[in-house]
Amino acid sequence: MSATTYYHSPLGWIEIQASNEAITSLVFCDERKNDECTQSNSAILTECVRQLDEYFAGRLTKFDLPVKQKGTEFQQNVWNTLMDIPFGKTVSYGDVAKALNNPKAVRAVGAANGKNKLWIVVPCHRVIGADGSLTGYAGGLDRKKWLLAHETKIVSSLKFQVSSSEQSHKPQTSNLKPQTSNLKLQTLNYD
Repeated sequence: MSATTYYHSPLGWIEIQASNEAITSLVFCDERKNDECTQSNSAILTECVRQLDEYFAGRLTKFDLPVKQKGTEFQQNVWNTLMDIPFGKTVSYGDVAKALNNPKAVRAVGAANGKNKLWIVVPCHRVIGADGSLTGYAGGLDRKKWLLAHETKIVSSLKFQVSSSEQSHKPQTSNLKPQTSNLKLQTLNYD
């Protein structure tokens, strides 16, 4: 069984589709299609809407949803790599290709990025041109710019909160080991 619902975001309507097991599509659309809305009692769609609310309110920096989309093995690898791009950071198509140990696959990475149907959740909006320019986004460059600015603003706010709390608390130690990545990260300001 598949189910569909619509979410009214600050950037317009988002159509969300899900199977019984996972979110299968999350894309911007021009309007809500009431006659096709079959949300019924889909727990996956309800959770997706809740997490979108949290994301747009600035309280969620990483989605925790089951996702599944059809694609080649290469496309799946690209989409999995996109999931590793931290909130509020950007990488180039070349950086993604290098992370896949295939530095000459820049155009193929771009094509796979363009086939992603799980916008925002699989953060294809965080991939930019090698020169730092905003390039291709199926949802429109204005939405891409807004999403990047939104994330940058939240990260800046979190850094301020952390630095304020560090002044009043002793640093805590952690058993977590930092993870390394082959991705070259950039932080961009779009204010």
